[in-house]
Amino acid sequence: MTDNIMRDTMVDESIVLGSMKKSVLAIQHLIAMFGATVLVPILTGLHPSIALFTAGFGTLIFHLCTKGKVPVFLGSSFAFIPIILKIKEVYNGDLAYAQGGIMIAGLIYVLLSFLVKSIGLDKIKKCLPPHIVGPMIIVIGLNLIPTAFGMASENLIVAGITLGTALLINFKGKGFIKQLSILIAVVTGYFVALNMNLVNTSVIKESNFLALPPFQLPKFDIGAIAITAPVVLAVFMEHLGDITTNGQVVGKNFIEDPGLNRTLLGDGLATMFASLVGGPANTTYGENTGVLAITKNYDPSVLRLAAIFAVVLSFVAKIGGVLTSIPSSVMGGISLMLFSMISLIGVKTIKNEEVEFNWKNIVVMGTILILGLGGEQLGTLLGGIIGREIIIGIPINGDVAITGLSFAALMGIVINSVLNLIENKQIKNK
Repeated sequence: MTDNIMRDTMVDESIVLGSMKKSVLAIQHLIAMFGATVLVPILTGLHPSIALFTAGFGTLIFHLCTKGKVPVFLGSSFAFIPIILKIKEVYNGDLAYAQGGIMIAGLIYVLLSFLVKSIGLDKIKKCLPPHIVGPMIIVIGLNLIPTAFGMASENLIVAGITLGTALLINFKGKGFIKQLSILIAVVTGYFVALNMNLVNTSVIKESNFLALPPFQLPKFDIGAIAITAPVVLAVFMEHLGDITTNGQVVGKNFIEDPGLNRTLLGDGLATMFASLVGGPANTTYGENTGVLAITKNYDPSVLRLAAIFAVVLSFVAKIGGVLTSIPSSVMGGISLMLFSMISLIGVKTIKNEEVEFNWKNIVVMGTILILGLGGEQLGTLLGGIIGREIIIGIPINGDVAITGLSFAALMGIVINSVLNLIENKQIKNK
């Protein structure tokens, strides 16, 4: 009997310790996504608490659609910021019309998921060989680094201490402590900033303990829908790149299992739900993929727990105040490491897949890297030569265009297909 009691006690303790470990890891993911998720509503006029609520609930929807296999967190999409601001201007500040446009965009995502399922994965994989996917991942990470540096530059000392702490623990730490490198680094940076009087504590004092997010229903207008819907062309490549990156980090092919159609479905339904209650469009977050790469903990249930925390946090305004008070320099310091990790994954993809550096692959990879990283600068340079503004991309509507990673990826796919046709034709002629 004594042995049974001891055994039961040990089991209970392991369950408690396991739950505590998951909770702490989930908090890390919550911190990683928090800054970008609330930044979108701050820039557009939507409510940060609703953004947190829809990010958490949207993540749970995504995990349900993907059979709980993909360790992904969904947060506010930056791709829709110019669209929301444009609609806000046209409709006299009524963001409900932006919600209506975003809901249709989410519906298009859902329809795309059925299209992907019908045409088959093999055809998609032929369009996305490693010499396209690798540079895409590199561009995703490198394009995010200037944003992180801009945040870090607000106070380079605090950012340096935060980044240095994370790197030190990541390289020298062991076991669970190593998995907590991000959380420990952020807490360290926060207290350093607090001692330097860089933390705005008034936001904590002024926050109510509990508050109901001001949910609102969408409004629909053909004009707002016409402005918003084409952006799906751009964010499709972003989704594909993020899911591919996530799979490379974990060591699994999520494009194949549970399938790109399911990840698209989860993203689309999450975005539709967000627009229904007043939140921004959702997208898979590279910040949390960076956390996975550093902690080496790929348990999807940790991401679901983080999602539940985000939903709860949306009602606890006081805790939201504490997280809001984290200085940009702290988040910038930690983000430099997270985004750099993503770019390194792209390099590893090219290496691990043993991509052949022949003329065709070099042209394709060079195109993606040049257009993805320097497309805007190239447009400025050419514009200066001919005396008018040039956007390197595909114009969609007004100020909206497919540029950056999306345009680079599309051009990479097109050029690769054309070069394959030429190569196959030459082989047949021989």
